[in-house]
Amino acid sequence: MSDSYSSWGAQDLSALTSRSKPKALREVPVQPGLLLEDVQSGWVGVVVSLETIGGMRVIRLEDSRGKVKTFPLGFGFLLEGEPVKVVAPVRKPAPAKKLISRSGSRVVQDAAARVALPSRLWVEGTHDAELVEKVWGHDLRVEGIVVEPLHGVDDLASAVTSFAPTRKRRLGILVDHLKAGTKESRIVAEALAVPGAAGNVQIVGHPYVDVWQAVKPRTLGIDAWPEIPRGQEWKKGILKAFGWPHRDQADVAAGWQRILSAVNSYADLEPSILGPVEQLIDFLTEPE
Repeated sequence: MSDSYSSWGAQDLSALTSRSKPKALREVPVQPGLLLEDVQSGWVGVVVSLETIGGMRVIRLEDSRGKVKTFPLGFGFLLEGEPVKVVAPVRKPAPAKKLISRSGSRVVQDAAARVALPSRLWVEGTHDAELVEKVWGHDLRVEGIVVEPLHGVDDLASAVTSFAPTRKRRLGILVDHLKAGTKESRIVAEALAVPGAAGNVQIVGHPYVDVWQAVKPRTLGIDAWPEIPRGQEWKKGILKAFGWPHRDQADVAAGWQRILSAVNSYADLEPSILGPVEQLIDFLTEPE
């Protein structure tokens, strides 16, 4: 058999297969200023935009004379003489936002449930407790601190004695209208003199007649809290000045809920209450 026929017969076709396989093109993310040539038309220009028209992604190429043409995104381009596939840029995921609680602290996500500490945070009444819970609730749950309303502080020394504070069982107490020379200041002094209170009980206060006034007036859309004459029940007087129902305790409760609903964060409260509450939380959570 002549040499001209020797190439026929069983052969290794893998080389032929590999030669016939099209080479995968390099993918190039499109970006403004990228100089490309459209193979079919010969148009050469820089990318000026990436758009979506009729559901199709297209790029606009501007040539050296300032003329612009539109081409489908994908194959059919040369970059410095190399055939490439032009693709949309990969968007980087936006950095996770730091979630901030109403108190201004960073939110602790997926925190394991805490067993309540034996220590307690006492406030004068239900409204005080609701305000503290709304603004500092996340912090309190993370730390395992329970807030309890006292419904008045006239028997504060007796309450502290019954609690029997220790280094592992502390008390933080927030008192309304705590000013030098007031009835409240004398009550606080008596409570701090209870055996076991020294170093284990911390009492702070705000200067307002009631915790309602700890809400900034602008939060409620007013210039200042109304002045209520002596001898008139303060909360009902406030509601009357606002033009809200003020006949009984149900009206007082409803009025407070309207006020509380306007509070969204610590920024809606006066600094005179922010500092004391933060101070008590720090006291109750500091290492023994």
